[in-house]
Amino acid sequence: MPGRLRSRLRKRLDAPDKGAFWLYASPWIVGFAIFSVYPIVYSLFLAFNEWNIIGDKVWVGTENFETMVADPLFWQSLKVTGVYTLFAVPLGVIMALALAMLLNQRVRGVNIFRTIFYIPSVISGVAAAMLWAWIFNPEFGVMNAGLGLLGIEGPKWLFAQEWVIPALVIMSLWSVGGSMIIYLAALQGVPTELYEAARVDGAGWWSRFWHVTLPQISPVIFFTLITGMINTFQTFTQAYVMTNGGPQNASLFFGLYLYNNAFRYLKMGYASALAWTLLLIVLLLTLVVFVTARFWVHYDTDATGGW
Repeated sequence: MPGRLRSRLRKRLDAPDKGAFWLYASPWIVGFAIFSVYPIVYSLFLAFNEWNIIGDKVWVGTENFETMVADPLFWQSLKVTGVYTLFAVPLGVIMALALAMLLNQRVRGVNIFRTIFYIPSVISGVAAAMLWAWIFNPEFGVMNAGLGLLGIEGPKWLFAQEWVIPALVIMSLWSVGGSMIIYLAALQGVPTELYEAARVDGAGWWSRFWHVTLPQISPVIFFTLITGMINTFQTFTQAYVMTNGGPQNASLFFGLYLYNNAFRYLKMGYASALAWTLLLIVLLLTLVVFVTARFWVHYDTDATGGW
């Protein structure tokens, strides 16, 4: 009898208390349902309605999506966002990796430089936008002043249609410190014996980088590529603060156009349709990267042959 009682007590103590679990998890579950699930589902409902926030909702079916196809500003915003992503993401990956490799050296004071390069990535987006608006000012900005010292006449940057996107791409490179830290951790995780074996085989610097470093950190490149692409398609703060979509819609990002329709024109139904279209576009591009990843992303296998 004492043995059975001891066994029952042990089972009761080892068994998870489901009631306590749901009790402690309920604040997060309720918050997630109210502030995440409900808005997502409701926005899908609004995408098939016409609603100006004040009046009643009117069911219009797929009219918002049909309007989108014929809307030139929709295509302009998609073009601007796509071009920005096409340049900002690869350049961000290259610059972050280059900085990580430089800061992976064993030199005195390297931690100070790591901190200096990382700090810009934690500065508020609005503060950074205001700073770069001053830097790109064609009359008294630092950028044109520096070019002037070299005898080069600087462009109008944010005030010129052909230069506004390059200016914003340059600005995006200022905050690669977050990705740099991730690459730095990945580089320090590459087994040193692989480099030693490559040196024994006579491999030079470039060969070691191409055949050892890149394959070993390719999962991290894959991660930063996906997150960078998602982030650039959601670009809003820079355009809202620095250009407001100008000049002549040359910096009308998709996120800014969505915001204008929702809160400036009060076309909440059309804005919801834009939001879901953006989700589908990002999802499609992400799937493309995932499908192609098997050709260039390398994962080490364990001793049992599994991934």
